[in-house]
Amino acid sequence: MTDLIEPAYPFQHHLGFDVTHWATDIARIELALQPFHANRHGIPHGGIHATLLDTAMGFAGCWTGDMDNPQLCLTLNLNVNYIGQAKGSRLLAEGHKTGGGRSTFFAKGTITDDTGTLIASATGVFRYRKRTTT
Repeated sequence: MTDLIEPAYPFQHHLGFDVTHWATDIARIELALQPFHANRHGIPHGGIHATLLDTAMGFAGCWTGDMDNPQLCLTLNLNVNYIGQAKGSRLLAEGHKTGGGRSTFFAKGTITDDTGTLIASATGVFRYRKRTTT
């Protein structure tokens, strides 16, 4: 865990997930499942999985170690593979930067639940946003 985790932004706050670890090339996101996260079948909606994976992978590529000098990115491509069904009460997403250059980066991610069941995996391509100085 790091002291350099940003405060929750509005969408993050709305869904209720937390960034629990963020360091060079890695980020972890956790979500305590609530009834409003469910689809018509009563299981977590696939969009929740995609959101957590997109977020974890994006954060993984944007670590600067300096809260006063943040790096942001935009998702260019996101591929999600739905593998299993959550049985636990929490989703745990982990993203890893796998490569890239000055303007884009690649990442992979997984989601498990708190029972260890693999729920989904993903790959993504992200573009760094230009930093603005204040």
